[in-house]
Amino acid sequence: MSEQNFDVVVIGSGPGGYVAAIRAAQLGLKAAVVEREHLGGICLNWGCIPTKALLRTAEVYRNIKHSTAYGIKVDAAAVDLEATVKRSRQVASQLSGGIAGLLKKNKVAVFDGFGKLAGAGTVAVEKDGKVTKIGGKHIILATGARARVLPGMEPDGKFIWSYKEALVPDTTPKRLLVVGSGAIGIEFASFFNELGSDVTVVEVMDRVLPVEDKDISDFAEKSFKKQGMKILKATTVEGVKKSTNHVTASFKDKKGKVTTADFDRVIMAVGIVGNVENIGLEGTKIKVDRTHIEVDAYSQTAEPGVYAIGDLTGPPWLAHKASHEAVICVEKIAGVKDVHPLEVQNIPGCTYCHPQVASVGLTEAAAIEKGYKVKVGRFPFIGNGKAIALGEAEGLVKTVFDEKTGELLGAHMVGAEVTELIQGYGIAKTLETTELELMHTVFPHPTLSEMMHESVLDAYGKALHI
Repeated sequence: MSEQNFDVVVIGSGPGGYVAAIRAAQLGLKAAVVEREHLGGICLNWGCIPTKALLRTAEVYRNIKHSTAYGIKVDAAAVDLEATVKRSRQVASQLSGGIAGLLKKNKVAVFDGFGKLAGAGTVAVEKDGKVTKIGGKHIILATGARARVLPGMEPDGKFIWSYKEALVPDTTPKRLLVVGSGAIGIEFASFFNELGSDVTVVEVMDRVLPVEDKDISDFAEKSFKKQGMKILKATTVEGVKKSTNHVTASFKDKKGKVTTADFDRVIMAVGIVGNVENIGLEGTKIKVDRTHIEVDAYSQTAEPGVYAIGDLTGPPWLAHKASHEAVICVEKIAGVKDVHPLEVQNIPGCTYCHPQVASVGLTEAAAIEKGYKVKVGRFPFIGNGKAIALGEAEGLVKTVFDEKTGELLGAHMVGAEVTELIQGYGIAKTLETTELELMHTVFPHPTLSEMMHESVLDAYGKALHI
């Protein structure tokens, strides 16, 4: 065994882990990161990035199919699935290499292997049966999460896919069942639907994208159905039965009625669970609640000198949340002045389906439930010149304000490029902007962002273009 000592040791190199290590190095701390598989973690290698590469292909294909609407004639177009997957993997590989370069640039030591707590201030790294112990005054757990598996519906790599199999498909299924209509499920449903699959989405809740504002969920559902998706809400998958070349799924609706249907492939997207197993939590004071580690506002666990960040600590399961937690955690460790806890309500969420969905802050229902008397504004894409010029006139922007103070409580969008637009409201919330300041802000013309202005104006009866 060899011994090396560091100020900060991070287990896991996803968006939380590698950012924590880099920020620690920037602050003059001797830092190390332990990674069992690929630098960049699930997000970069098997999540956020490669899925967006696939969805970009779907977007390009969709535009080609509708090219005549723009005065362009294109002969028959077809998707090369193998080339599509290859491009997606190349994008992920390129960025993973970029993370390696950033860690090297910042003089962060990288240990290849499976890391786990091994006593106070110690991390054991196992690789090919060999164990190396390294010391860390501060140890940050950033081991992420994995797809939740339902009994009897475990991914088998053939008929039943998790997100990993769905990212490297060997075929475009003629009949596809997607179980779960959260961000992951809807993004894959959108991708395969565009490629020509007959897609059925099953959601146990009473609406798709259930964490979003109801107006946005309802709008998105209508759009999905218009594109040909079949949506089964308030429905559970009771089981799947495999045959030689397909699976038969049985469904139960809220009235207890059971039906069956055949599918070529099934994608399971029913949430995630934290990777808390085999990381040395036994014998520590660390508390785990439903597979997620409990931490304080600065990511400190109940075990002195041990911290946890990212998906491992629970929702929202977002890469940018993990990265921000990483910076806060490390700056607190380093004694940086004026370090503030992360305000969850200021974290934007994005879903890259078609149409895109994005939000920040409270939904209208959540705001009312919290006791706010609200003012709500809405503005449709059809009233925006840029949206019409783009041929993307399907969408909605919604804003929720506190009637008493004018505080922006939440913003919710569905439509083209809303995953880029939402950050404007994210900044507004962080700055504790009021409706008056947003009204006085000049938005450039012609842009999609003008709808953000109009939605604010509409909340106060001042909209100009509806």
